[in-house]
Amino acid sequence: MIDSTDPRWIAIENRDASADGTFVFGVRTTRIFCRPSCAARHAKPENVTFFAGCEAARTAGYRACKRCHPESSALDDVEWAKQVCALIDANVGDLITLDALGVQLHVSPGHLQKTFKRVMGITPRQYAEAKRRDVMKQALREGASVTQSIFEAGYNSTSGFYEGMNIGMTPRDYRAGGAGQTLRFTVISSILGCVLIAATERGVSAIRMGENAAALEADLRAEFPKAAIHYDKSGMESYANAVSDYLEGKKWSIHLPLDIQATAFQQQVWQALQTIPYGETRSYSGVAAEMGNPKATRAVAAACGANPVALVIPCHRVVGADGSLTGYHWGIERKKKLLAMEHDAAQAAINTEEHLH
Repeated sequence: MIDSTDPRWIAIENRDASADGTFVFGVRTTRIFCRPSCAARHAKPENVTFFAGCEAARTAGYRACKRCHPESSALDDVEWAKQVCALIDANVGDLITLDALGVQLHVSPGHLQKTFKRVMGITPRQYAEAKRRDVMKQALREGASVTQSIFEAGYNSTSGFYEGMNIGMTPRDYRAGGAGQTLRFTVISSILGCVLIAATERGVSAIRMGENAAALEADLRAEFPKAAIHYDKSGMESYANAVSDYLEGKKWSIHLPLDIQATAFQQQVWQALQTIPYGETRSYSGVAAEMGNPKATRAVAAACGANPVALVIPCHRVVGADGSLTGYHWGIERKKKLLAMEHDAAQAAINTEEHLH
């Protein structure tokens, strides 16, 4: 007879997904074995037996549950998470629920939530929210009305739409090309070429790099053709000096007020990036592990790619697991120069025992 205080039985009663992989249990009456988190109706304790793993259960004559798939590996979970993403992508406008996802994938909503977050680093709802924003922004760019875009993206009302534009614009302002908004910018020359710094009255909204100042300005104006965009060298001087000091190795970080929006997961990643010491690097998987989401490597990479304020949030300090310089929005050569500059400045400070602050 199973002891009701046995932690394995408690895990089964609570459908605890964190216990998945530590053991499986078999039901004598059905000869089926399951994960602890299986959403199927609980068997009677007297009909349950525990096994250390799937192989032991199979050897004892049990077959795997088709609902909870106890034999799936971590790699299977990644593929399974891709299926969840595909279902959400296909139903963005219909706002597919966690319960509906669970029914289609034959798992409990709780197990789906925990497994998806373990793999992706974000919840299904956060993923769906990001996709909805993408759908709405695309509709706005194509000329749809604000109301039409909101409902096409799956929002139940205009008040339900979270203002997720990078520079804090309302949907109407974004569709209007930034009409009614004011952006100031300046461009500096550096070891990385031209660096454009743009800000609203609340703080820096964008830092972009390129070979040509005119092209950077043109890109900014193309994204927000009706915004009031002003070149303001003197007004942006403090921002420009902070970026210049960093790129010249005089400062090891850039402290500026920011006006950016992000999902909860993006914020978590960007905060983690700002803790990477000057002159050092971390792998994408390393950042994910430090955040407590070791399976969120791809999601970390996506958050790095979405960083609107290069240098301030040092996404260039994240490299491949083998140390290779993987993708960087502003070009691998700039990433290489940045890392070399930081390494040399940090080494020089160590050699002379002079630490910059």
